Amino acid sequence: MEVCGIIFKENGKNYYFNKNNIEININDYVIVETEKGEQFGKVAFIELESKETPQKNILRKASNEDYKKYLKSLKEAKEVLVEAKKMSDSLNLEMQFVEASFTFDHKQLIINFIADERIDFRELVKLLAAKYKARIDLHQIGVRDKAKEIGGLGPCGRQLCCNSFLNKLETITINMAKNQNIALNPSKINGSCGRLLCCLSYEDETYSCCKKELPSVGSQKEYNGKTYKVVSLNILKGTYTLQVDDELKEFNLPVKASNDANVAALGEMWQGGAKGSKDVIMVTLGTGVGGGIIVDGKIVGGAHGAGGEIGHAAVNHE
Repeated sequence: MEVCGIIFKENGKNYYFNKNNIEININDYVIVETEKGEQFGKVAFIELESKETPQKNILRKASNEDYKKYLKSLKEAKEVLVEAKKMSDSLNLEMQFVEASFTFDHKQLIINFIADERIDFRELVKLLAAKYKARIDLHQIGVRDKAKEIGGLGPCGRQLCCNSFLNKLETITINMAKNQNIALNPSKINGSCGRLLCCLSYEDETYSCCKKELPSVGSQKEYNGKTYKVVSLNILKGTYTLQVDDELKEFNLPVKASNDANVAALGEMWQGGAKGSKDVIMVTLGTGVGGGIIVDGKIVGGAHGAGGEIGHAAVNHE
């Protein structure tokens, strides 16, 4: 069963739908069936097989008339934000409206807002329903969601990640900053939304992998027959520093060499097609046929560093 990833706004979350034997391509506009009614979306990708369960079916490829109706709906949604603000002010509700959207069939109106505390918006819902003759769905969102909708520049000077390419906002913890030895200064680790930077998660896994072989700060290591305290680490460089009497001495971890097939398998486990798996068998095709084996997250090394070698086949061009 072919499955399509559909987005309802640029850089939005991917939702999975059954292709339903309809002739469509990536970047085509389609009308899909959702729990909220019909929606206008864009095809982000197409998969022959997917681990994700499709929500519902794609109904049809969008026509020019559908696209015009969608653009009109976007214009009306902007006007909704103005009207909703007027209504909330008349009811003395402290609400900031971020986004509004109609379902394609105009049966439902979804409005996102932020507020400092929980809001009783039942009277507001009645006013909106009376004006727009649609089911009203009000969502109170967080400051991270607001930053994703509005956009802006991060402390790095680039467009906010959440507003440019992140489809999903992952959970970010202070332990990620600690894991990377970043100073816990709010001005350095907080983003425009006031929450921890999303980019703290980008290299966290790499730091965790690099730290596995390093001793922890405060532990003891032996040098020249004596035991000394580990005072600092350079995680990416793979070194640790000992306090040797009145002198600081830096030490390197032993370098481990492995063949290309094993390293390729390790890369697939970390960031490739086998990401999330601890047991991997990989076949490599190059000048010959090789392979790498990972068991419980570690390379299985054979004689002379080989691991999972299938053998080599020479091709006689004559």
